[in-house]
Amino acid sequence: MNNKGQVFWGLALLILGIVLLLGRLLDINLGAFCWPTALILLGIWLIARPRMVDDERRIEQRLLGDIRRSGRWTLTDEEIWLGVGDVRLDLSEAEIPAYETTLRVYGFVGELHLLVPEDIGVSVTSTSFFTEARLWGDKEDVFATTMTRRTPNYEHAERRVNVICSFFVVDLKVRQD
Repeated sequence: MNNKGQVFWGLALLILGIVLLLGRLLDINLGAFCWPTALILLGIWLIARPRMVDDERRIEQRLLGDIRRSGRWTLTDEEIWLGVGDVRLDLSEAEIPAYETTLRVYGFVGELHLLVPEDIGVSVTSTSFFTEARLWGDKEDVFATTMTRRTPNYEHAERRVNVICSFFVVDLKVRQD
């Protein structure tokens, strides 16, 4: 089980709670310092992040908006960063390499919809505060924990898609046709 995201969100909530408690006990308006500092750190991280990953991984970033891909396109290892938005990927006509392709999707609030051919092995991991998942016809709501689901053919499939998503709130849908 991939629990890096769970550890990150747990630590973030712990630190936030401690900072808010100290501000309340010491009667200090920490919001006046925390929000600008958080925005500065987020900006630095967004600028530096593309340099922290390997050159072969594609990165797409959007604060607001949707990402949609369908028809003929090539699936590659990729990171997608969203503030608020939807990611809709139709892999039915996509060129999928004969190995494992990893797709990482990060955001605050959004939807992730995948349409995948039957012969492709799919693994989905969601680390979110709240996940509403409809995976292969089954509905599941997950609260404050990591969820990992795989198709039965994942380990032995020639072409595999590994989807890792981290959101605060996500509506996750995966369908195979």
